[in-house]
Amino acid sequence: MQLRRHVGWVAVVLGASLVAACGPAVPSAPAPEPESEGQVSSPLTELVVNGTFSGGTVAPWWSGANSQSVVENGKLRINVTGNPANPWDAPSGQDNIVLVNGRAYTLSFTASASATVRVRVTVQLGAAPYTAPLDQYITLDGTTRTFTFPFTSNLATTAGQVTFQLGGVGAFSAFLDNISLTTEDGGGGTGPVGMTSGFYVDPNSNSAVWVRNNGGDSRAARIQSSIASKAGARWFGNWSGDIASAVSSFVAAADTADKLPVLVAYNIPGRDCGSHSGGGAGSPEAYRTWISAFATGLGNRPAIVIIEPDAVAQLDCLPNDAERQTRLGLLRYATEQLRDRAPNTWAYLDGGNANWIGADTMAQRLESAGVRNIRGFALNVSNFYTTAQSTTYGAAVNGALNTRYGYTKPFVVDTSRNGNGHNGEWCNPAGRKLGVLSQVGGGAEMLLWVKVPGDSDGNCGIAPTTPAGQFSPDIAIRLIDGT
Repeated sequence: MQLRRHVGWVAVVLGASLVAACGPAVPSAPAPEPESEGQVSSPLTELVVNGTFSGGTVAPWWSGANSQSVVENGKLRINVTGNPANPWDAPSGQDNIVLVNGRAYTLSFTASASATVRVRVTVQLGAAPYTAPLDQYITLDGTTRTFTFPFTSNLATTAGQVTFQLGGVGAFSAFLDNISLTTEDGGGGTGPVGMTSGFYVDPNSNSAVWVRNNGGDSRAARIQSSIASKAGARWFGNWSGDIASAVSSFVAAADTADKLPVLVAYNIPGRDCGSHSGGGAGSPEAYRTWISAFATGLGNRPAIVIIEPDAVAQLDCLPNDAERQTRLGLLRYATEQLRDRAPNTWAYLDGGNANWIGADTMAQRLESAGVRNIRGFALNVSNFYTTAQSTTYGAAVNGALNTRYGYTKPFVVDTSRNGNGHNGEWCNPAGRKLGVLSQVGGGAEMLLWVKVPGDSDGNCGIAPTTPAGQFSPDIAIRLIDGT
């Protein structure tokens, strides 16, 4: 159902000069945050105590071994002494943070340091196993910068911590101020994650259908256990028939099971630049009708939607600025439709991958395509980059969004095939492996199996005769084994 590829183009972005870009292309079809105008913000609940240090005291912030804290010039100064080996060997933090499973939070702060250092920042459980719904590394130097990290908690605890872990880089001083951890919800969880009890396993995925039809095959049990029984996305496009009915049936089945479905809208005109996954709606008018019906099919039921893989990153392949503007207008329309017609859906606009479009350019494109209307953006769809590479890129995109437009957005990462990372090839490469299962947290807002493992990227690589979107048990077994 999906694919990715690398193609070089000259990047052009509205109103900004761009760089040459080279990156993977999209999944293929199966077979062949500031509030927007008119939206009202919920009141924010502040969970951090004494985040501005205006009273001149440190408490309730604590310091661990190898770190001592004082308030200096209205900031928290943390002095790291000795030569602690690991980040957690020189921590500073605050305890008794209440976290609700499925609730959205934002951690923000300003920071600088007396040397150029790498620091670990977490919101985590305050005792073993120290589960961390937010776990980010940042680089500090003599310039004071503002950092903002939205995330969704996968914990329910009254024993959460905010920590700054400063060890492993020698002796230095860090300076922190305006530390804030906020949530918009005072109730029992927000959005579709809080409304459901885990992700939906599609009983009619290509892998599940193959297992049902090939029970006597020696590979069926392994594919069932490792792929077909796991939660992943269903892709919708011009093969889906009546789109409102198709979407409604899928989310209704998930709703009945109290599970969260993941859907991919993949029907933009000129899809995949005419390559293996080419196709899409026949005109802008047809696309607007289609995506409006898609949103109508979701209704009030909880869902996650990935909007148009590669459509933003592949602006470069469109022949002129008029067509690029048309595509961006269609994507904005899609974000508006999902925002207005599907109130319990979190939608993520595809943002390419870690080695395709520069972060600042991608931030400009996402803004132009309407990302501020929806929950956030998606990375690594149908690709192979590690989660660490993807989250580093996501943080860079958010940094550019914050610098240029004054907001950041949560992002999700496709981990379906990134267990062995990227080897420079995009189309059915050998040696790739399944990644971690769909989950809330894990370095991004969510890690998701967006690509259906085992579905071909096209007639290429280890499956030269398997069309894009068709399930191959050979590909599936090689992803299970990492061969």
